This record gives sequence, structure tokens and C-alpha cells, in this order.
Amino acid sequence: WRSAFRLRSWRRAVGGTETKQKRSPLLCEKGSTIIEMALGSMILFTMVIGAFEICLALYTYNFISEAAREGARYAIVRGSGCTSVTNCNATSAQIQTYVRSLAFGGTAASSNMTVTTIWLSASTTTPTTWTSCGATQCNAPGNAVQVRVAYALPLMLPFRAQNTWNMSSTSQMVIAN
Repeated sequence: WRSAFRLRSWRRAVGGTETKQKRSPLLCEKGSTIIEMALGSMILFTMVIGAFEICLALYTYNFISEAAREGARYAIVRGSGCTSVTNCNATSAQIQTYVRSLAFGGTAASSNMTVTTIWLSASTTTPTTWTSCGATQCNAPGNAVQVRVAYALPLMLPFRAQNTWNMSSTSQMVIAN
């Protein structure tokens, strides 16, 4: 009891008041931590999910590039001179079925994938100049095949409408047999 009396006396001596000052309800800080946590975590989770989406897009682009190369390899060993492997004289439909069946890691849905195959014939004067065979399939050894794989990746970013990112890769190789 005496210590409380001394404290009050000391406060009066130094100019302080004994009564508590009333605070305005606007200056109250109750609940501000919850608001700060909500805003901070929203920004953090948006960045984390965005980083995951970028990683998924890079992985998918790598898959699309590899699928185009594998489709071209499939076509060059199954030309019109083929005798050693099955499904010789490969067609566009066979190449598309093969590429869609690859499914590295299962990320690329085959329904979002488009595979286009174009056969090219070498110019007789300049072997590095290629011309399209048109409607015919010229898969003779020495000619080239070009496989283009296109994929529509659905992006799911927070606070944005869902849209797609179209990516494609093309691979061209010379038919071996």
C-alpha cells in the first residue's frame, strides 16, 4: 500500500497524471496483426503459386521440344526404304499417335496437343534448300521430315482469369532409310 502511495506521489511531482488517458477507438491496434498477416500471406502465396506455374511452364516447354525431336526421330527411321523396324512408311497419323503416347511425367494432356508433320524434298541443285512435297508424302531416304508440336498450357494464376499459353516446337531431320 505504501509503495502505491509513493508511486502516485512521484507521478504528481514530475508532472504526470494519476488517471489513465482515454484512447480513441481509431488508434486501437487490436486485430491489426490479423490484417497484416492476411495481406502479407496473400502476396506470399501469389508469388509461390506463380513460381510453381513458371516451373510447370518450363517443364512443359521442355517436354514439347523433346516430343518434337522424338516425333522426327520416329519418322526418319520409318521412311519408304525401311526394313528393320515395325510400322515402316510412317504417315502423319502414325507420327501423331506416337507423339501423343509419349506423356513424359503426365503433365501434357494429349487433347491439348497438336502434331503437324511436313515432308520436304531436297533441291537437286542445292541440297540445303528444302521444298514442301505438298499433298504427297515423300518419305524417301535423303528427304527431310519436319514435325511441329503445339500445346496449349492452361495457366492457373491467382486473381486472374484462367487463360492458356500456346507453346510450340519444331524439329527437322533428314530421313535415313
